[in-house]
Amino acid sequence: MPVELREITAATVRTICGLEVAEEQSDYVAPVAISIAQAHFEPRATFRAIYAGDEPVGFMLWRDDDKPGTAYLWRFMVDRRHQGKGYGRAALEQAFALLKAQGITTLSASVVRGEHSPLGFYLSIGFIEANEVTSSGEWLILKSL
Repeated sequence: MPVELREITAATVRTICGLEVAEEQSDYVAPVAISIAQAHFEPRATFRAIYAGDEPVGFMLWRDDDKPGTAYLWRFMVDRRHQGKGYGRAALEQAFALLKAQGITTLSASVVRGEHSPLGFYLSIGFIEANEVTSSGEWLILKSL
């Protein structure tokens, strides 16, 4: 099933805000509604719903960094009912291509380590550990685009 990044509209926002990760993952990513609200106060932020066909399956939010050519993957999630189907990987590959076309050469993200941390997933898609802890205590990871 084709995966597509789509803008969130007034007609789709409630459905997108209803997406959620598994309970054991809830400490690792903020709810979609919080992410959308925060993005509205960050002028450099871009957020998209992840669709598989016509069904919303996830959400991502990124922002340009202060350093030219860099961006930060602020939030990324795939709904608990749709994990393990390749949608997250396909969505990130699309985001990588989109950002690269905009002149971004490095994408950073941060993760919390733990039993249900997404770190392994990010490493499997080409991120590397930067061996740096952010001011919020999360581990920085980097992806060359």
